[in-house]
Amino acid sequence: MRLYDTTGWDPPKYYGAERVKLALSRSWLILCAYSGGELIGSGRIISDGVIHAFITEVFVLPEWQGKGVGKAIMKALVEYCEKADIYLVQLFAAPGKADFYRKLGFIDRTADAPGLEIRF
Repeated sequence: MRLYDTTGWDPPKYYGAERVKLALSRSWLILCAYSGGELIGSGRIISDGVIHAFITEVFVLPEWQGKGVGKAIMKALVEYCEKADIYLVQLFAAPGKADFYRKLGFIDRTADAPGLEIRF
């Protein structure tokens, strides 16, 4: 929960420990980075395992950002998708973070194929 708490994302009712545990258990892949036994970063994939994969919740503790942890997590997640012959890997970028993903080869969706969402 420490990683989630550093993001400033949605209200706690959406990211409580039980909901996070359930979401993680339903992921296709979870990758974690540790330093001396401390969880310092993670990322996960939601996928059908065939065509689509969605990389989500790539978190790195603020004190570890800019040290290659997020880049290593992303490279491993993308490599896993590539080895599984996934056709399309997508992600959302937090405000101000899109350039990080562009440097790793991700491209912006075209104006004729924008992403949409609904929240409850």
